[in-house]
Amino acid sequence: GHPQEISMDSAIQFRVVGHVQGVGFRAFVSQRGVQLGLTGWVKNSSDGSVVGMVEGDQGLVVEFIKELRIGNRWSSVDRVEEQSHKFSGDFESFEIRY
Repeated sequence: GHPQEISMDSAIQFRVVGHVQGVGFRAFVSQRGVQLGLTGWVKNSSDGSVVGMVEGDQGLVVEFIKELRIGNRWSSVDRVEEQSHKFSGDFESFEIRY
């Protein structure tokens, strides 16, 4: 008997606050999402934060949010706000929106 692996899909709306615009942060977010096999989108918000949506395996989504807290080498992340969302399965890739 192989134990059945239970994969939970989750969706998180996120907002990253800090020095995160003009530092390649969206590309970093999109790349990490793709590398983890997640889907969603990311964009700059008019208030200086970076916002987006991520969907996929719950464990990988948690890993993804951890990566956002660390950021890339040119960014300085103050905090990441998360809001649970209903999983849609609508996204085909992890895109950068403008």
